[in-house]
Amino acid sequence: MRVLVVGGGGREHALAWKLAGERNTDVVCAPGNAGIARSVRTGAVDVADPSAVVALARRERIDLTVVGPELPLDRGVVDCFRGEGLRIFGPSRGAAQLECSKVFAKRFMARHGVPTARYRACARADEAHGVVASGEFGFPVVVKADGLAAGKGVVVAADRAEADAAIRASMEERCFGDAGARVVIEECLVGPEASFFALCDGRAAIPLTSAQDHKRIFDGDRGPNTGGMGAFAPSPLVDAAMQARVMREIVEPVLRGMRADGHEYRGFLYAGLMLTCNGPKVIEFNVRFGDPEAQVVLPLIDGELGPVLAAAADGDASGTTVAFKNDVRVGVVLASAGYPGAVKTGLPIEGLEAAERIAGTIVFHSGTSMKEDRVVTAGGRVLTVVAGGASYGEAIDRAYRAVGKIRFDGMQYRRDIGATVVNQNAQGASGSP
Repeated sequence: MRVLVVGGGGREHALAWKLAGERNTDVVCAPGNAGIARSVRTGAVDVADPSAVVALARRERIDLTVVGPELPLDRGVVDCFRGEGLRIFGPSRGAAQLECSKVFAKRFMARHGVPTARYRACARADEAHGVVASGEFGFPVVVKADGLAAGKGVVVAADRAEADAAIRASMEERCFGDAGARVVIEECLVGPEASFFALCDGRAAIPLTSAQDHKRIFDGDRGPNTGGMGAFAPSPLVDAAMQARVMREIVEPVLRGMRADGHEYRGFLYAGLMLTCNGPKVIEFNVRFGDPEAQVVLPLIDGELGPVLAAAADGDASGTTVAFKNDVRVGVVLASAGYPGAVKTGLPIEGLEAAERIAGTIVFHSGTSMKEDRVVTAGGRVLTVVAGGASYGEAIDRAYRAVGKIRFDGMQYRRDIGATVVNQNAQGASGSP
């Protein structure tokens, strides 16, 4: 089977790595990055141009295309492929609005009984300021830009001044462009957070596993939100009973609701959850695998993934299964100085081979390129160093030993990835998957 992985970040590196290791599978990744190019062929393509992706798939005689990032999904790449009779794994443009529009997602959940926070959708700045001033949701309150904002469009405002500033930045100053033309204001849910993943064929879903990520830039969950500074999987918060509840109360109603609305959902479904005292509630949906969650979840899969993706793309994965290894993974993101703001690129990266010589370690590339035969930085999030172990403590130790081998000017990373689960274990919580 010839597989095209669309994208060029850490998630796509993990997907390409997993699929390339399976029997009778030839992988092309476009546009890819320096790390991906070490193991599979890469090709140039504008992922925001569906017709260009279709042309590449035809040129390469691709049997299955797997879409990594959200942008091509929002641009309708799946609709274009299906219109051409080509097999692709991912949701249609209509279904992708579950991630690409916060307003769409909240209205969808309200309509189909999916548990989530109380909210108000606002199309005018004065309306949004008025909702905050009314105290309807109290404080802290959450302000979300409606559209895609690279993981940076959510502000948990401690008081009215912070909320008003977030509204001004999104709706008046247009820091996120058209993505911030509307905002969602919602109550701040309380409880531990976890992410849950399912593989959907339109009518049914195969539960994958859970993870916990670290969004803020600095240790102790301080500083601005990022696209993700690290993750571990599985989450000890999501046991078999919780998984069954999430499938019953969230994933299955989403699939039924999407079919009822005319947008049959095929693809990965990522539910960002708050585990409240009243049960799991949805903070947000992603319509693709998360990043850096994919980097810690995919190495846990025991067996082949490609045939399952192909069956789901065809609309019936009922005869397939996904099994998982009985250990854990921890991933630490290495970022450029200045991230999540402006960064300098083109800086040489040292120590990649030394890091990967540590047992159980994989280095997935996110923002890298080649310059004069050297791997250099090419983005804000540069690498995800992933390590496995029989326990979270073992995996964390390996991951940070590998991180210690890597160097580039201005490299920044969190030093507490996975610390929450170790602390939970120390307090008597189970740390085994």
